[in-house]
Formats: sequence, C-alpha cells, structure tokens
Amino acid sequence: MDRLDQLLKKEPVEKRTVAVAQAAEEGILETIAQAESRNLCSFLLFGEAEQIHEAAGRAGVSLGESISIIDTPAEQSSMAAVRAVSEGSADVVMKGNVDTATLMKQVLHKEYGLTTGKVLSHVALFDFPDYDRILFLTDSAMNISPQLKEKSQIIENAVQVAHQTGIPEPKVAVLAAVEKVNPSMEATTDAALLAQMNYRNQIKGCIVDGPLAFDNAVNEQAARQKGIESNVAGKADVLVAPDIEVANVLYKSFVYFGNARVAGMISGAKAPIVVTSRSDSPETKLLSLALAVQKEEE
Repeated sequence: MDRLDQLLKKEPVEKRTVAVAQAAEEGILETIAQAESRNLCSFLLFGEAEQIHEAAGRAGVSLGESISIIDTPAEQSSMAAVRAVSEGSADVVMKGNVDTATLMKQVLHKEYGLTTGKVLSHVALFDFPDYDRILFLTDSAMNISPQLKEKSQIIENAVQVAHQTGIPEPKVAVLAAVEKVNPSMEATTDAALLAQMNYRNQIKGCIVDGPLAFDNAVNEQAARQKGIESNVAGKADVLVAPDIEVANVLYKSFVYFGNARVAGMISGAKAPIVVTSRSDSPETKLLSLALAVQKEEE
C-alpha cells in the first residue's frame, strides 16, 4: 500500500464489528455512517439510546442496518464497549465522546480488559503529497520514555500494523540524533541493540537498522552522502522515535508542515483501539477506523 486511500478501497478479509464507547457525538456518528456506507464494518454503539438518536439527527445521518444501539448509561459505556470485545461480540474498540483516560482504564482492567502483557503503543500512518509511499511513525501518544524492552515491543506492534496494510517485511529505522553509536547517547545504543536483536531473530517480520538520523532514514541521497550502507537507510517504512517528545513533534510537523494525511490506532492489545480527538478531521477519523478493521491475511 502506497496511499491511504487504499484503506477505504480495500475490502477487509472479513467484516469486523466495532464497539464504540459513548457514541452520542455528532462527529463520531458521521464517521460511523460513512464507514457503514462503504461496508467497512458493522457497529455496536454504547451510550444512552435517546442521546445517540438526537446526535444522529443533529448530524443529519441515518443509522443503517449494520449499526446496533445498546442502551447504556453514559458512565458505563467504556466498560460495556471493552467487555463486548473481551467477550467476542466485537473486534475493535473505538473512542466516542469519552476521555481517553477513561477508556484506557477499562482497556487495562485486570478482569475484562484487553491487555496481553505487552506494551500498548500508538502507530500512525502518514500519506505525504510529495513522498512516494506511506510512512509509519511510533510512538507519539502512549509511552513517555521507553526502555530497550519496551522499544522492541513498540517495533513489534508497528510491524503488526504494517503487515495488516500489506507490507510483508517493513523496513524499520530506529531514530536518533546521529547515525553513529555514541555511548553517551542512549538512543544510539538502544538502536544498535534493536538492530542486533532483529539480526538474531528476536524481533521478527521486519528489517531493523539503527541508529539512523531522520534525514538518512527517509532520503537515499542523504544516506549515500553519509556513506551508510543499509537495507533500511533512505528506504524506511517505519520510524521508531526514541521518546514521546520526538514522536509527537514529528507527528504534528508531518500534519501541519508536511500536509500529510494520517490514520492511527493503538496496537499491542488483544484488539485494535481507535482513539481519535475532536480536533481530528473527519477524514482522519474514517481512515483510522479503516486501518483498525483491516486484518492480516493468513
């Protein structure tokens, strides 16, 4: 896949069901109606039924046959949505008109939550008008300052999402300020260790290299000028940032200065989690949902 539009055109391997926590929000219902019209998935909407219908009326959307409303007190909607996935009634969790922290508390619940013992991390896909392919970035939202073990799991989460989009062996660049190992810079030593872990098959399904600076991770000419010989340098599919600050700044720079379109989801749980914000465009919400309902082909 080299453009995000293909997410909307690609028929999912199987039609999946999305559980929406507190669906009484106009923007979310507009996204849901668009997804249903494209036959992307079906929905279970949790929240107070009267409020959901009122919000749908204000948004001017109709709720089709693939959309079911489960009348639920607003304060219990996150728990109910997560339970639906945990119990097998749905395949994906989507945030509606609820705080992210409230939803994630239910995702992490010891009894019915969706944790696997692995790190949860955010994976974003960017489609730039002047770049020849999509680019993955992780982790701009979940892990503040991940250590080596967490970084290896963050890579695994991103690779799983890349596989879902049809990239069988993504090239993963572990970013740092420089492309040479410097014992005084933890990001460089972690990157080198992650590359070695991949070489020894401890991180599978991808090709990992690092440390790589941003320019020589995404631009082949920059890599050649630095004399870097690598299967990843200049051709990276996935960028792994050293911490949340770097990833978050890259994310917003891509959107506001690079004019990139974006889709994103949280990976590493038993099921995909779609957490969008009110400031996200309708297109970003729809693309994020389309990403989450993709399933890796056997």
